[in-house]
Amino acid sequence: MSGQNERMPLENLRVIELGTLLAGPFSGRLLADFGAEVIKVEPPGKADPMRKWGKEKDGTGLWWPIQSRNKKSITLNLREQEGQDVLKELVREADILIENFRPGTMEKWNLSYEALSEINPKLIMVRTSGFGQTGPYKERAGFGSVGEAMGGLRYVTGYEDRAPTRVGISIGDTLAAMFATIGCLVAVNERHISGKGQVVDTALYESVFSVMESLIPDYMLAGYVRERMGNILPGVAPSNIYYTKDGTYIVIGANADGVFKRLCEAMEQPELAEDPKYKTHEARGRNMKELDLLIEEWTKSLPAKDALKALEEKGVPSGLIYSAKDIVEDPHYKAREMIVNVDHPEIGDFPMPGVVPKLSRTPGKIKYPGAEQMGKHNEEIYGDLLGFTNEKLTSLRENGII
Repeated sequence: MSGQNERMPLENLRVIELGTLLAGPFSGRLLADFGAEVIKVEPPGKADPMRKWGKEKDGTGLWWPIQSRNKKSITLNLREQEGQDVLKELVREADILIENFRPGTMEKWNLSYEALSEINPKLIMVRTSGFGQTGPYKERAGFGSVGEAMGGLRYVTGYEDRAPTRVGISIGDTLAAMFATIGCLVAVNERHISGKGQVVDTALYESVFSVMESLIPDYMLAGYVRERMGNILPGVAPSNIYYTKDGTYIVIGANADGVFKRLCEAMEQPELAEDPKYKTHEARGRNMKELDLLIEEWTKSLPAKDALKALEEKGVPSGLIYSAKDIVEDPHYKAREMIVNVDHPEIGDFPMPGVVPKLSRTPGKIKYPGAEQMGKHNEEIYGDLLGFTNEKLTSLRENGII
């Protein structure tokens, strides 16, 4: 990526990433994007299932290179004491440990935070699970789908005359990973003050619940239970999708008074902005269905590009509903370097999402895709970092530890 300073903002942090699939590893990816040395740990002979998730190209899973980019890959058997002892050696050299096992698993392996913090008092342990490390549900298994359901998201997702549905991605895991990463960086900053590490406890259901807006006071103070309402938000109008003359949909968000006035100008119906039924935010919310029909009468009279041009000229937030094809062809994505080609040893040019957010002076960077070979960095980490001899490495392999 162009214009990058060689120094990266998290290059002073070493992270041990345990766990599999989504939430924990996504946190590791976010840290690695900004320069943290992330050491991805997998049990020998038992790959992270993410290696085979998504579509495949020439036998290579197309999700893994993104999820594990910029990470180093080692193998280690944590079910055996010898492997646990090796992890403790790694902990001495680490700043952060990420895990997303069911609560109690690390303790079962003699790797509790109490045990590890005795070895390294500055260690920050980032723990992501379905229901958190405390409470009556802590031992329940919990995937992102369950977190989305019990966090309130799925209840309000979909149409009122149909069963609840899901968002088309693993949003529960992603939200948990983002909150875990925020917590991790908060703990890193606090460590500058106290000199001590701590536990970051992130639950999937809480991460989803945290973004559910005014769901609870709506119910507890106003007696209102938010229900599924398709593409609208209760009381917020206009904010919907609208059909166009050439058979596609566009999104228009014009619920603020000033923006709604500009929408009416774009529609060449300025009088609507002064109509008592639509003049205020509250009035538009009450008359949402009628207003949406009026707007769609206008959009159906125009091809999508003409409607969007008129809206853009008036400063009305609007856009097409993008597919992957639309994203790849969009010049703004290109200008912002949001699709980055990374050299993959088996596939060649590998397109993947760019780094978010953009930093002006020390931006993130994608150095390489996730390692296809399990344990690719065993010798570097165990030999160079920990100083294990060749004889010790051979013994660990023979004992099934690495």
